[in-house]
Amino acid sequence: MLRIDNRQARWLWLQSQGLSETPTGPLDLPEMIRRLGYVQLDTIQNVTRAHHHIMWSRNQNYREPMLDKLLGQDRAVFEHFTHDASILPIEFYPMWQRQFRRLGERVAGHASFQKAVKQINGEQIKSRIDREGPLSTQAFDTKVEGKKQMWDRPPHKRVMDQLWYAGELATSHRQNFTKYYDLSERVIPSHHRETTHDDAAQIDWLCRNALDRLAFGSLGEIQRFWGAVDATETRVWEKTAGDMVAVKLETHDGQWLKALAPPDIEIRLSNAPEPTSRLRIINPFDPVVRDRNRLLALFGFYYRNEMFVPAAQRQWGYYVYPILERDRFVGRIEIKADRLAGLLRVTQFWPEPGTGWSTARQDKLASEISRLARLIGVGEILWECGPA
Repeated sequence: MLRIDNRQARWLWLQSQGLSETPTGPLDLPEMIRRLGYVQLDTIQNVTRAHHHIMWSRNQNYREPMLDKLLGQDRAVFEHFTHDASILPIEFYPMWQRQFRRLGERVAGHASFQKAVKQINGEQIKSRIDREGPLSTQAFDTKVEGKKQMWDRPPHKRVMDQLWYAGELATSHRQNFTKYYDLSERVIPSHHRETTHDDAAQIDWLCRNALDRLAFGSLGEIQRFWGAVDATETRVWEKTAGDMVAVKLETHDGQWLKALAPPDIEIRLSNAPEPTSRLRIINPFDPVVRDRNRLLALFGFYYRNEMFVPAAQRQWGYYVYPILERDRFVGRIEIKADRLAGLLRVTQFWPEPGTGWSTARQDKLASEISRLARLIGVGEILWECGPA
């Protein structure tokens, strides 16, 4: 069985996630998203929203308006649900039909949806959109009946979401991050909507393309990558795929785990470059850190989002960014932007235990913070906690 030592595993993972190279040079945004598979969207604009930060981390020529243009004008991507709301390459659309069916049926079965359609149904919503063009939820005014519970949403929002999950509505564009819904046939090019594949072909594509982007992984990691197949389907796929390679993978603490790898794994191993020495501030929603168990196994880096943890119970802070250098996570930092004041505040900083924080490393961190400030157009950086 092919054995992949821990350093090789880290190099492979960072290469597959587009973080091996220095983040400069010509920008091919559709190819970047294709290489990642998807880019998660997130509402929080702590410095910049997660999707912008994720792409900027891979090429610092990226600027915030570019993704909106790619979605709303170029139609080179579409928006749907992986483990969360995400942007995917438009050519993946035919392989997403089972996800439309799965999620549409799941949401339609919720009692909250059944209650919502008594006030407003899908045909009423689609009829208005057909007449008026793309609409956001703000164009409708149904109200929650009775005592409002946490996470309650107006009936029109529940019905619009179900239509979106089912693929009957699509995201036309976003304006100040507000989502506008349109009929799918007016958003998705016809050749993508009309191309069909049977369920087995979709499962095979999803599993193979998940493993391709993981570079190696367990069945659970393959299943969770898109969130579009279940555990049983993944196990059946493994038995029929035939050409996947069984490997043993070394963790950061010397354990060896069984995993699968793509057929070209040996070529990937021979070609995997040493990651750049450029220090990177990584977003909490970046795909390289999203699977916390994988992150811990490969890098020995324990990380959790604490945004929804009460302040007194947080170990670190509200929005804390991991710091990557070469193939190690060397620290974490809390940064907050005040765009109106033209200011980027560094509020807390923690080097990883055992990491020597030299003047050269501090200079690299300061340079990366300056580059992040330029992304959002602010000119002043305030170290409220003081440098390391």
